[in-house]
Amino acid sequence: MKKIILMIALAIGVSSLAFAQNGWSKEKEKDVVDLAISSEIHTTLVAAVKAAGLLETLKGEGPFTIFAPTNAAFEKLPEGTVATLLKPENKETLTGILTYHVIAGSLDSKAVMGAIKKGKGKVVVETLNGGKLTAMIKDGNVVLQDENGNIATVTTVDLKGSNGVIHAIDTVVLPK
Repeated sequence: MKKIILMIALAIGVSSLAFAQNGWSKEKEKDVVDLAISSEIHTTLVAAVKAAGLLETLKGEGPFTIFAPTNAAFEKLPEGTVATLLKPENKETLTGILTYHVIAGSLDSKAVMGAIKKGKGKVVVETLNGGKLTAMIKDGNVVLQDENGNIATVTTVDLKGSNGVIHAIDTVVLPK
C-alpha cells in the first residue's frame, strides 16, 4: 500500500513539475500584454500601447483577441506617422487605431476559421472601438480587410495568454 501511495505521489509531483515547466502554471502564465512585451517583433506596438495608456486595460480580465501589427507593419506607414501618433496630443487617435485591432472574446485560429466557413467565406467582427473588420481567406491565408479596403495578412496565430490570444499581422489596419 505504501508503495502505491509513493508511486501516486511521485506521479503527481512529476506531472506538476511538467506543467510548471511548460508554462501551464496559473501564477506564471503571461497575459496578452506580457506576451507582446516579450516579442521582439512587437516593440513598436508595445510603445504605442504604453503611449495610449492601454496597458492596464489590456492586462485586464478580458478576454481579448488582438490582431497585433509587427514592427514591419508599422514601418509600412508613411514616414513620420508613428512618431506623430506617439505624441501626447494624438493619444485619442492612437487609442482609436489600437482598439481597432482588438476584439472582445478569445478567438483562436480554429474559431476564426470556423466563423469564416460559417459565413461562407468571410466574417465581419466588431472591434473594441466600434469599427468593423472583415476576416476571410485569400491565397490560403487568413486576411483582415479594414473599413478602408486595406488588407492585412495574419502571419502568426494563437499566441495564447491568460486573458486572450494574439495573432500577428503584417499591416496596420485603420478605422474610417
